[in-house]
Amino acid sequence: MSHLTLAGFLGGQELLIILLILLLLFGGSKLPGLAKGLGSSVREFKKASSAEDEHKPEEPKKAATPPTTPSGSN
Repeated sequence: MSHLTLAGFLGGQELLIILLILLLLFGGSKLPGLAKGLGSSVREFKKASSAEDEHKPEEPKKAATPPTTPSGSN
């Protein structure tokens, strides 16, 4: 079994094929920028999810109900 598996689905050959397809679609000059953007978005997601875990949300406050008008008073 290959050591380069991701969740048992992606092996080395599959990752190489995906990389080649991305290279054909976006070109060699744009791939580093895409990888940098993906890495920063994953980092921001992890930071936001850990910050959310630290700050447990309080009980939601009940919305004030608007005063009702007596029915039939036109």
